[in-house]
Amino acid sequence: MEIPGREPLARPVAANVLRALRPRQWTKNALVFVAPAAAGGFHHQGDVLRSLGALAVFCAAASSTYLLNDSLDVDSDRLHPVKRLRPIASGEVSVPLALGLGALLGLGSIGAAYALAGWRLALVLGLYALISAAYSGYFKTVPVIELAFVASGFVLRALAGGIATHVPISTWFLAVTSFGALFVVVGKRAAEKKVLGESPEAHRAVLGEYSSSFLGSTLTLTAAVTVTAYCLWAFGSEGLATSLRHDTIWIQLTVVPVTLGVLHVLRLLDRGEGGAPEDLVLHDHVLQILGLSWVALFAAGLYG
Repeated sequence: MEIPGREPLARPVAANVLRALRPRQWTKNALVFVAPAAAGGFHHQGDVLRSLGALAVFCAAASSTYLLNDSLDVDSDRLHPVKRLRPIASGEVSVPLALGLGALLGLGSIGAAYALAGWRLALVLGLYALISAAYSGYFKTVPVIELAFVASGFVLRALAGGIATHVPISTWFLAVTSFGALFVVVGKRAAEKKVLGESPEAHRAVLGEYSSSFLGSTLTLTAAVTVTAYCLWAFGSEGLATSLRHDTIWIQLTVVPVTLGVLHVLRLLDRGEGGAPEDLVLHDHVLQILGLSWVALFAAGLYG
C-alpha cells in the first residue's frame, strides 16, 4: 500500500531479476517429461531424476534467451501495452545486467547438460541457444521462417527429455511435437494480430507481413496435421501402442481429449484469446480438465 507523500517502494533487484527470467513460462519445459513418460521410464528413479535435471537446464537456457530477446527488443517492448511492464523494458533491470546474466545462464546450462547426459544433450542445449540467438538477432523479422524458429524450441525440449533418459524418439512423436508446436506459435501470432489493433507491426514487425486469413488457414492446417499425426502415433505400427504390453485401448482413447483440446484452443483464438500458452495451462479450466483426462487415460494404458 502506498503512503501519501512518499515514493512507492521499489521492488528489490532480486525480485526484478526473477521476473525478467519469466518463471511463468517455464511450464513449456514440462515437454521434457513426455518422451520418458511415454516409454514407461518413470518406473525408475534414475529416469525421474535425469528428467528433472533436463527440466532444470532447459529452464536456465530458456531464461537466458528471454533475457537476450528482451534486451534486444527493449525499445519496441516499451510501445506494447503489456510488454512495457517487463523489468527490462521498464528499466527495473538494466540491459547490461540482463545480457551478462543471460550469457552466464546460457553457458551454464550447456555445461550442466553435458554433466547430466553427455555431449548429445549439450548439443541440444547448444542448438537451442544458437537458434534463439539467431531468431532474436534477425530471423524474427522473416515471415514463416520465424514461426519455425520459435516452434523448434518446443521440439528441442521434447528431444532433450528423450536424450536425458536414453529413450528412442519415434518419427510420429517428432511429427506431433513439431506440428503441435507450430500450431501454438501460429495461434500466438493470430491472437497478437487481433489484440494489438490496426498497427500490430509497431509491436512485432513481422505481424505486418501476415494477413488474418493466412494465419487462420495456417492454424487450420497445423491443427489438422497435429491431430492426424497424434492418431498415427497412438494407432500406427510405429506409434506408441505397439510398444506397450498393457491395455492399449486407453492410449488410443487419448485421441479424444487431444482433439477436443485443439478445438477448444481454436475457439479461443477465433475470439482473440488464448495467445499465451502458459496462461492457458495455468488458468483455463477446460484445458486443465482435458489435460488431466489425457494424463489419466495415458497412465491407465501405460502403467495400469
